[in-house]
Amino acid sequence: MTLIDTIRQTISKRAVYARTKHEIKSMPLDVALDLNIDRDNAAQIARQAVYG
Repeated sequence: MTLIDTIRQTISKRAVYARTKHEIKSMPLDVALDLNIDRDNAAQIARQAVYG
């Protein structure tokens, strides 16, 4: 993998992380409760989902 590919992959993952975090934080409370998700942990959940 070249340096450019690594940079592109990093930028792409960061965008997915930001979008996932935003979606979790803006999720309606009833949906979050149904999925057993604490919206206050959005950053941690998004990090785990994107980066493993």
